[in-house]
Amino acid sequence: MTPALSITGLEKTYGNGFQALKGIDLEVAQGEFFALLGPNGAGKSTTIGIISSLVAKTAGKVSVHGIDIDEDFPGAKKFLGIVPQEFNFNVFEKVEDILVQQAGFYGIPLKTARERTDHFLDRLGLAEKRNVTARMLSGGMKRRLMIARALIHQPKLLILDEPTAGVDIEMRRSMYDFLREINAAGTTIILTTHYLEEAEALCRNMAIINHGKIVTNTSIRELLRDLTKESFVLDCLAPLPELISVTDFNVIKRDEHTIEVQIEKGQDLAQAFDGLREQGVKVLSMRNESNRLEQVFVNVLEQNA
Repeated sequence: MTPALSITGLEKTYGNGFQALKGIDLEVAQGEFFALLGPNGAGKSTTIGIISSLVAKTAGKVSVHGIDIDEDFPGAKKFLGIVPQEFNFNVFEKVEDILVQQAGFYGIPLKTARERTDHFLDRLGLAEKRNVTARMLSGGMKRRLMIARALIHQPKLLILDEPTAGVDIEMRRSMYDFLREINAAGTTIILTTHYLEEAEALCRNMAIINHGKIVTNTSIRELLRDLTKESFVLDCLAPLPELISVTDFNVIKRDEHTIEVQIEKGQDLAQAFDGLREQGVKVLSMRNESNRLEQVFVNVLEQNA
């Protein structure tokens, strides 16, 4: 099957000699929900800029659904929807008009454009704002409008560059549900985000880019298996005893009702619970001390520093 996105030997060198991309190879399968992660300045936005033709590459090849962007960008563009970090619509236009006009750029008949506009406004919770100028929208609603605009021509590949930046938790969760829905219906999604719990919750596979190079490209499940240690925070029912010790486990008392348990790779968390129970400790809830993917992410960057 033709991949949704194929990148081979992608390089970008700016006029001052700075090499932003250093021979990137990346392939994203059709139907994938893929995370492209990396620290600030790693090359994520440059890569997206090249795919969308906003940045001129120095070398390499990029194909969208088998169409080389150098040979036929208008053809490739029909398969591609981009949601950039920055808002790039006319804030003085009405929400509905922004979507209908975007459909017109792709030659979509007006009747169909209005039907799709109604659909996406409804699905993204913007129906009541259809006649409001975009400048009156909240930051989160502007993000939703960007997604609706990127989807109005029904692309097969959607690239989201930090789509939930500045979006509150409730709106972020509803956005997750919508993205899962369109992905299940067949839309390939590539996500860049600094919220690593977001990538873990949504994506199956991922690549990490650092200093213009892909330093890892694997499934999130495989990457998490490389964790050598995890820390869990336990909230307890009654005041804890002064001293807590569980054989083979590092247990740290944080306050009268909270302890941290560090689990090494291969250890069984249930054994730690058994040891705590023997000391009369009753656990009410448990959570990870930090996002697991974040720990792996930091490890990968340190290993490739």
